[in-house]
Amino acid sequence: MNLTIAEKILTSHSGKRSVVAGEFVEAKIDWAMVHEELGTPNGVAHLFESLGYEKVWNPKRIVALLDHWVPAPSVDAAEIHKTVRQFVRKYGISNWFDMNVGICHQIMPEQGFVCPGELIVGTDSHTTTYGALGAFSTGVGATDMTIVFATGKLWFKVPETVKITISGKLPNFISGKDVILRILKEIGTDGAAYKAIEYYGDSVRQLSIDSRMTICNMGVEAGAKTAIIPPDQKTIQYVKARTKRAFKPVKADRNAKYTEEINLNVSNLDPQVAKPPSPANSVSVSEDEDTPIDEAFIGSCTGGRLEDLAITAKLLKGKKVAKNIRLIVIPASYEIFMEALRKGIIETILKAGGILESPTCGPCTGGHLGLLASGETAIATVSRNFVGRMGSQKAKVYLASAATVAASALKGKITDPRTIR
Repeated sequence: MNLTIAEKILTSHSGKRSVVAGEFVEAKIDWAMVHEELGTPNGVAHLFESLGYEKVWNPKRIVALLDHWVPAPSVDAAEIHKTVRQFVRKYGISNWFDMNVGICHQIMPEQGFVCPGELIVGTDSHTTTYGALGAFSTGVGATDMTIVFATGKLWFKVPETVKITISGKLPNFISGKDVILRILKEIGTDGAAYKAIEYYGDSVRQLSIDSRMTICNMGVEAGAKTAIIPPDQKTIQYVKARTKRAFKPVKADRNAKYTEEINLNVSNLDPQVAKPPSPANSVSVSEDEDTPIDEAFIGSCTGGRLEDLAITAKLLKGKKVAKNIRLIVIPASYEIFMEALRKGIIETILKAGGILESPTCGPCTGGHLGLLASGETAIATVSRNFVGRMGSQKAKVYLASAATVAASALKGKITDPRTIR
């Protein structure tokens, strides 16, 4: 057979001999992840109970947590949290995390809920993150998740696959965030619409698991249904350290059929900055250098991991954030928070003038913490810079890596991290 990874995983979960791009299948779900969408008005809990279901298909295969607005910043958010807590108790969902673990896309891999070859759905578009560990993972809406809760199955149109090969030695200060911003510039926000992306190349193998998660996470910014990095030894080590479940890595056949093949050499890649209002508006940092900022945010599911905090502390050590600049730092999970504390990273950030918050999505969703006023400009490690994403419709958000954001906080303007001494 000549199957891609996406085709193989959907084949194994549909009970068919083989399925190929364009077919429709009903597939068994390995894990379902829900956050506040479980408790929103007309969300999963409301739909599930309004349809008269009395039990979920498998309470041990659902992961529920709170991460978008924690602690609750409003009465509306508090009511959503209350509904979530009541639902998980009523239906016996055992993998329940309240608001003291972190962001869902860090928690799922970190807590061992992701293995190569699995099929995972979540009520968040950035569920594509888990493809960094070789899973087929994708975001779904409340209606689809309600069906999963009831049956453990969901229908899929098998996606075509785009193969992206990234080659070259990664330069200093270049992370997965820079790589994916450059890819988005190449293919645009619809370059992989309802397609799978498979990432290959020596540069991908050089990347940490942290950076791989960021790359797969932001595959959805190109419209991807899922984004997958074939498992290697780094993947195996990461997964085995977090779960004892048996798994079998899935790799594409040698003659797998791809709808498009893209090659990108990053040997000379500069730090990237995506100008508002699109993640695909990526340019070299030099083209936006000296743009004044009001806020620098390091956090979210594409910038709050340990390597992000570590490079931030490295750049900030012995220095001070520029006058009148708000540097907000939010670790992606409490595990990361604690490790950063042990390593002295948090102390360095605080001494430099950074503001620290407990793990949450924070400014990324525009829900609370660190929002922008009209006319203000932020540079942030978040995944999206759409109009109004971090506050006022009249604010501007530039996307960049933690290194570029930290350097910009020191200078009060968009700055190339390679210039910081």
